[in-house]
Amino acid sequence: MKIESAAHTVTNSAMSSDKSLRVNATIETTQSTIVETSSKKESIWVTFATTFLTIFLAEIGDKTQLSTLLMSAESHAPWVVFLGSAAALITTSLLGVLLGSWIATKLSAKTVEKAAGIMLLFISVMLFWDVIIG
Repeated sequence: MKIESAAHTVTNSAMSSDKSLRVNATIETTQSTIVETSSKKESIWVTFATTFLTIFLAEIGDKTQLSTLLMSAESHAPWVVFLGSAAALITTSLLGVLLGSWIATKLSAKTVEKAAGIMLLFISVMLFWDVIIG
């Protein structure tokens, strides 16, 4: 009985050692996965927050917001105006994302940045010209 118990203890020790190696390997793999996943989530949240703040600040007081304000005051149905304007903004954002994704597959990031810079510079010059001449 003692011999069986000793053999059982040795077998359990070997199994425990093997299990402990597997558990350690699993823990290390899980830890690296958690680190990768949390950095990925952080990146997603940083992108979301940056996008939200940029669009939110750009839209405050622009013609779209003023138009929505006037339509809401005139229609006496603010929730219908809200739903219509929200649907329009979501649709235009979707178009922008789809077009941007398609352009990103065709052109390099530097080319897109340069083209956007040139277009914004052109718009600025046109607005400035309109103020001076206009």
